Amino acid sequence: MISLSVQNVQVLWLVTFSKYECTVCLLLYKCWRRIRSVIRLTGLANPALTSRDLLISTSPITSLLQTVVNRRDMATSRSSPYKDPEIVKFLDDFHKLIVEEALQGGTDRDTKVTNFQQPHDLEKLLKLEVSAEGETPEEILQHGRRIIQYSVKTGHPRFFNQLYSGIEPFSLAGSWLSDALNTNLHTYEVAPAFVVIEKYMMRKICDVIGFSEGEGIFCPGGSFSNLMATHLARYRINPELRQKGLFGAPKMMLYTSQEAHYSLKKAAFFMGFGTDHVVGIPTDEKGRLRPDAFEEQVQRDKAKGLIPTIVMATSGTTVLGAYDELPKLADVCAKHGVWLHVDAAWGGGVLLTEKYRDRMAGIERADSVAWNLHKMSNVPIQCSALLVKQQGMLMDANGLKAEYLFMPDKAYDVSYDIGDRTVQCGRKVDAVKVWMMWKALGDKGMGERVERAFENAEYFTKRIKDREGFRFVIPEFECTNICFWYIPPSLRGQEETEEWWAKLGKVAPRIKQRMMEQGTMLVGYTPLAPKNFVNFFRIIIHNPLCDFSDMDFVIDEIERLGKDL
Repeated sequence: MISLSVQNVQVLWLVTFSKYECTVCLLLYKCWRRIRSVIRLTGLANPALTSRDLLISTSPITSLLQTVVNRRDMATSRSSPYKDPEIVKFLDDFHKLIVEEALQGGTDRDTKVTNFQQPHDLEKLLKLEVSAEGETPEEILQHGRRIIQYSVKTGHPRFFNQLYSGIEPFSLAGSWLSDALNTNLHTYEVAPAFVVIEKYMMRKICDVIGFSEGEGIFCPGGSFSNLMATHLARYRINPELRQKGLFGAPKMMLYTSQEAHYSLKKAAFFMGFGTDHVVGIPTDEKGRLRPDAFEEQVQRDKAKGLIPTIVMATSGTTVLGAYDELPKLADVCAKHGVWLHVDAAWGGGVLLTEKYRDRMAGIERADSVAWNLHKMSNVPIQCSALLVKQQGMLMDANGLKAEYLFMPDKAYDVSYDIGDRTVQCGRKVDAVKVWMMWKALGDKGMGERVERAFENAEYFTKRIKDREGFRFVIPEFECTNICFWYIPPSLRGQEETEEWWAKLGKVAPRIKQRMMEQGTMLVGYTPLAPKNFVNFFRIIIHNPLCDFSDMDFVIDEIERLGKDL
């Protein structure tokens, strides 16, 4: 029953439902407004008239029409939508959908890792068009269900495609909490709890690294962390560049390995250096930056009057998982005044273990470190920390003291207004995700997750070492990236000519295509130009749900998908 006048006159509509029911509801809503006007203008709103006098009929459309009316009213209502029973039910249903289909279903080995569709087909399946009048909560729920259906299940124990996989439950709760409170991490006055959590987590991570007086900030991704480190290195060379810019400034040089992440080149063109001023240093057989080649390049550049500014070492390269030799690089940097930044976005997790920590020996000598906890530690994307050894460096390089945000005469210690430490203003709360996870697991649990990944990787390595048709691209791996070629029977026992290698380079993409179409698992492939390697498989192992049976499955499945090629 829907009230149409102040006299509680009720009009119930009888219509036949069709696929255009929302359009019908809209028309009925407009009719209702006109009838109400007529009632008021003509005096039909007579107290003598009862509901029965104007009762047209009854129909299920009543509740649907009420939903339309309620939703339109909600747009202008001053009451909280979160007290509306319909909205509360929708959120409960949506939460249940996420837990049952995205989290539970998405980690079930019987579920496909991906339900692959071509982009033009997916655009139709997702029903992307938005309407003028909106849709019902139930329809929005179905949109959510379709998104889950056609999304890659990155928490699946057989998702090995990227440097992220799986979500730790307590960190997911932290993500939900930060989204629900929806604040900005620039001042203590708007985010008091989250500010003190971030400051604590920066201190905690600095202690893990070995920065006794360091500081840090969470950034929107590892690439941004690397850009910020480059900015700090430039500021240390010449603080006046903040005001005067690069015009007329001496030419600065940036260094990294030929197998490092591309983000340093992006930082170079973004900051005005230009990619011509980024030097890719050759690597050794493991994919590590060669300290001797680095020093030789620095000496050549200094002789030309150039200024060696920063070297981006890597702890866990993107493809081979190599850990650069930090003590040797630190020696060169100290000798020549070069900023040592360590991109540990992927491999930083070893710092949480006793068994594998020595891979990053010398990390305490770095000037800055980037560490993505959404990778090996399985925090929801994104959770990227930038740590700096020198206290106060972030504020010195970035602070502008915007008077509408960072007033000095506030009613609290304004050192807790941390937003001026970065070039951002708006900044998402990420610290609470890793804080809640660390609180739940403790130091021991955080380390055990990383150790489990290495144990799985070591098992996988042993299983394919002597398996016919499998060949490692390098003899030994330092991280949980395992890179290998699968050689189908048709290419075995042949002379490995240039033509043979060209054929082998087409095997991984064909197997990957079949893998995606069948949805059984996801493993990435890539070439490696610095070493002249054709396409090979790169499996990334760090999902804590993985066990040895999953490692065996990958080997058998690649063989099944590729043995006829």
